[in-house]
Amino acid sequence: SSGKRSRKKDLGAIMMTYGNVYVAQVAMGADPNQLIKVLKEAEEYPGPSVIVAYTPCTAHGIKAGMANVQMEMKKAVQSGYWNLYHYDPRKEVPMTMDSKTPTMDYEEFLDGETRYAALKQTFPENAKELFAIGSKEAVKRYEKYKKMARLMKLINDLR
Repeated sequence: SSGKRSRKKDLGAIMMTYGNVYVAQVAMGADPNQLIKVLKEAEEYPGPSVIVAYTPCTAHGIKAGMANVQMEMKKAVQSGYWNLYHYDPRKEVPMTMDSKTPTMDYEEFLDGETRYAALKQTFPENAKELFAIGSKEAVKRYEKYKKMARLMKLINDLR
């Protein structure tokens, strides 16, 4: 209730370390075409596949209401809270970053969910600190995935 101090687990990054797992991170409301492409690729992949999806629920307390979860997914991606990518070990360049650079303020996204707004009201100092940390972590996560994709392309180009 006073805010989670540990970072979010990055299941996709963990799965990519195996090297033989198809991995994708999706949000239907942000990019339905990416979701369909990823589902098709994951189904065709001859080994294990993991798709991590951003799926808002009533526990998130979406201020705009559950009828607007598709827009909430889009905002999660636009703010950098959630990134879209896919990793296909069959490809010469396996990592593809599907998200664009975030354009929405991170805290603006958080303000749209009562689970974060409640923290702001009950523990304002904790919220301020944790939201700042979360925003920095979101930028780092986005940059990490962009670097991974560029590095894999560079390695492939050098071959």
